[in-house]
This record gives sequence, C-alpha cells and structure tokens, in this order.
Amino acid sequence: MSKTAKILVVDDDENVRALLQEALKQDDYQVVTVDSGETALRLIEAQDFDLALIDLRLGGMSGLDVLSELRKRRPDTVVIMLTGHASIESAVEALRKGAHDYLLKPFRQKELRESIRTGLQKRYRTIQRRALLSQLEKALIPGSDDEVPTIELDAELVKSSGAGDIQGEPGRLLRRGDLIVDLLRHEATVDGYLLDLSPTEFKLLSYLANNAPRVIPPQELVREVMGYESEPWEASDMIRYHIYRIRRKIKKATGRTDIIRTVRGIGYTIK
Repeated sequence: MSKTAKILVVDDDENVRALLQEALKQDDYQVVTVDSGETALRLIEAQDFDLALIDLRLGGMSGLDVLSELRKRRPDTVVIMLTGHASIESAVEALRKGAHDYLLKPFRQKELRESIRTGLQKRYRTIQRRALLSQLEKALIPGSDDEVPTIELDAELVKSSGAGDIQGEPGRLLRRGDLIVDLLRHEATVDGYLLDLSPTEFKLLSYLANNAPRVIPPQELVREVMGYESEPWEASDMIRYHIYRIRRKIKKATGRTDIIRTVRGIGYTIK
C-alpha cells in the first residue's frame, strides 16, 4: 500500500495482544494495543486507525459495543472481530453492525493476514472513490473554469482491482458460467464486475464454485470454510446469513439474483 497502515488491537488477554503485535509488526504495520473497550474509545478520539482487531468478549464494555461506537465515531475504520466462543447470534450481529470479518480463535496467521489485506484494500478504495467524486463535483460546478483534476490512484489498488488481463495458472481460476473466482488474488467477478466480499464470503463462494454442481449442506460449509463443527440449526442459520450477504453484493454489482441456488432441505450450489 502507499502508506503504512495503523492497526488498533483491543483484547483483554495479554498473551493475545503480544502475539498479534509481533505478527503485525513483522508485516510492517503500525500497531497500538489496549486491554479494554473503554481505553480503545478514548484512544480513537485522538487518533485515526485504518483497521481495528477487537475481541468479542472483553471485560467491561463488550466488543460489539466497541464496534458500534467505532462505526459512529470513525466509520472508515475497518473492523475485524476476534472470538474464541463463536455463536450464530454474535457473528451475525457483528456483521450487521458493520464488521468486515470475524475470526475464530485460534486462527492461522495466513487467515489473519488475508482478512487484514482485503479490509485495508476496501478502506483505501472507498477513500479514493470519495476523493474522486468530491473533486469531480467541484470541477462540474456551473460557471467553473477549473479543469477536471487528475486523480493519482494507488498502483497496488489498481492491481488488486482486477484491471488488465489475467493469465490463469493451473488451478488458479474457477469459472462457473459468468462467475470467475481468482484463487491467487482472492477476487471474484460476475459478468466482469468485481464483488466486494469479506474473506469468509470469498472462501464460501470459492468452496461452492469448486464443488459445483454438487449441493453443499450448511454443516459441511461451516466445517470446511470456517473450520469448526456446528449443530445443524446453527450451521443453517450461519450459512443462510452469509449467502444472503453474498447474493446482495452480487445483485448490487450486477443486478443478478441467479448465481447461487438454494435446494430446500439440502443446501446450496452454484447454478
């Protein structure tokens, strides 16, 4: 990226804070750690963070409460929730409140890195898009003689957006009709439109695409995509909400609603 991202870690476990700080510093991020939600909120009043990693269960103020306040005060900050006690209610609530993703402890470092990478890309694209629209609005004011300004886009972001030709390597691309999943870039497109997916949503769509046309039960999706066992009712609720989010993003990008098919009583497949 064009600048070193600043990350806030909110966790009341000293060992977790130390491990995250070490891992993030190895990736050249600026890292600030705190042990409570109250301290985190005081900190964000004075500092701007690109991304926050927030434990769901904090002593005192809960992680969901911190998420809600952070979205109000610093809406551009990307939030990834961390939890060692996954439940459908907490996961869905975190996503509804604007979390980019949630990770189940103990998570793999590769999984953490990918979630942070996609979250930061989303943040920077949003900021640059907003700047572009703002400058275009100023340039188009009636009677203005100003030239339309040139926006210099971050080269890494342009690269990550899917611009240009993709020379597929064996096993890299999954193509299912108008859906293309790029496993190397962790990107998915429908009709050429890039989908704004969280890491969990990308992995879920990739698994469905890789196994199409087989119909995948929710319990298998939770086990293979999210990495843990679940009761049938919990898996059904969890996957239903993720599928809803993916479908909504596909519809927003393309207007289409026919990519993922539900087979009642069994599961989901790519049409």
